[in-house]
Amino acid sequence: MTPAATGPASVSFPALGTTASLLVTDPDAMDAARQVLDSELAAIDAACSRFRTDSELSRANVAAGGAVHTSALFAEALDVALHVAEATEGVVDPTVGTAVSALGYGVTFAALRPQDLGPVSPAGRSPGWRAVEWDRAARRLRLPPGVALDLGATAKALAADRASRRAAEVTGCGVLVNLGGDISVAGRAPLGGWRIAVADDHAVLGTGTLPTVSIAEGGLATSGTTVRTWCRGGRRLHHIVDPATGDIPAPVWRTVSVAAMSCVAANTASTEAVVLGAAALGRLRRTGLPARLVHVDGTVERVCGWPEDNLGDTR
Repeated sequence: MTPAATGPASVSFPALGTTASLLVTDPDAMDAARQVLDSELAAIDAACSRFRTDSELSRANVAAGGAVHTSALFAEALDVALHVAEATEGVVDPTVGTAVSALGYGVTFAALRPQDLGPVSPAGRSPGWRAVEWDRAARRLRLPPGVALDLGATAKALAADRASRRAAEVTGCGVLVNLGGDISVAGRAPLGGWRIAVADDHAVLGTGTLPTVSIAEGGLATSGTTVRTWCRGGRRLHHIVDPATGDIPAPVWRTVSVAAMSCVAANTASTEAVVLGAAALGRLRRTGLPARLVHVDGTVERVCGWPEDNLGDTR
């Protein structure tokens, strides 16, 4: 899911293992907004990356069984992850670190090698967020022995929300931040809102006509099972794990796009929907969040006012 090319100034670049895009309504504000985004990306990577041995997350996982003290940013990211786990009743849960690695995603997606792609054995049910000992006031974290966190389901969305808000405050203009399909907007939107093209893969923009929607505030997120994939033992796997099984969910949805009041809220709902499968439609209707769900066969479901596909030329 990627912003369609409309008037505002924009820049895109690799970040966090995906593509970061920044749009601003005032072209003269681009440099200041880019500095804010770069700072947020560097900070969230240092705090929450699974793939850096020096990140706070990696150090906390290595120290499982003992206590560690965290930075304010890591504390915020962990608070968000634990809140999401509670709100989704464990459907989106940060204690899936061991399960994700067991499925073969223990290194960055770009670093996966064919010789590593042998059979896998799912790790089974994740311990669950209640197993995490977290003293928020003291910023003191203790993981039980053998438990590993993965904040990937929420940290990128949090970075998008933080960056868009800060950039809008610094520049005084409208800002859109897109981190690989996790989109957050802040400040005054362009006339008619930010036009967003919805796709399975944000990298396909520029290749033709895609459905578009407009947002003026909050966030929009797409979770999918077709882009970050790899094969192990004849199975096609992806990065979304069901904490109840330690395995990928049963294939129901190819992609789920959700609009909400923040990117974190949108990403939570879209990830939860992929894990829930067919039950996601009822869950989304109860939350009242507009969503577009694409079945694995390509048929589309829309709930809570998500508009019919308005095809816009994104070239």
